[in-house]
Amino acid sequence: MTLTPDTSAISAIEARVLGTLMEKARTVPDSYPLSLNALLLGCNQKSSRDPIMELMEADVATALAGLKERGLVRENSGSRVTRFEHNFQRGVGVPEQSAVLLGLLMLRGPQTAGELRLNTERWYKFADISSVEGFLEELQDRSAEKGGPLVVKLNRAPGAREQRWAHLLCGPVDEAHLVTGTVLRSVDFSTQERIDRLELEVAQLRSTVNKLCAELGIDASTTV
Repeated sequence: MTLTPDTSAISAIEARVLGTLMEKARTVPDSYPLSLNALLLGCNQKSSRDPIMELMEADVATALAGLKERGLVRENSGSRVTRFEHNFQRGVGVPEQSAVLLGLLMLRGPQTAGELRLNTERWYKFADISSVEGFLEELQDRSAEKGGPLVVKLNRAPGAREQRWAHLLCGPVDEAHLVTGTVLRSVDFSTQERIDRLELEVAQLRSTVNKLCAELGIDASTTV
């Protein structure tokens, strides 16, 4: 399954959940796959995150459901507690180095090639900045047959010496509204994300009502 940024964009919360799973798989392999609680803590940690988020368990659970539908996350039920692992590299169809760069961009926001090389050291050791730039350019030039570009090189910011790169997994990047150094709480996210969450909750409630009506022998159409 190939993820295309323009038609199958993931939400900001889904990107944070996915990036966190990718990070922990490499940095704390003994604790991986992650439980829902461990994943929540990873999403909300204050270090190595931009923007900082303050999500609730329901936010993460909803994001996991969406990512599982896309084949980007899998459940691991081998223990008493359900755990989750990412399937990013295969799900998106990119090599390991590209997956590492996309994971860091999801967690830390737009970065220069030099920053990416430094920040990816615990994930993958790139030989030099030119190697990082090469994989970024491949992601930017990705053909339509493979799903289209997954990153974009941003315009040079005022006073900056280098241009930054941003991922396109959440759709096109609006450079004028890039959020940096801000705490995003559950209530701060877009109206569409709140609508999606409410629709899921309504669907779950409807399913529960239908089951209860079936057990009681009541026509569900008269109550739903």
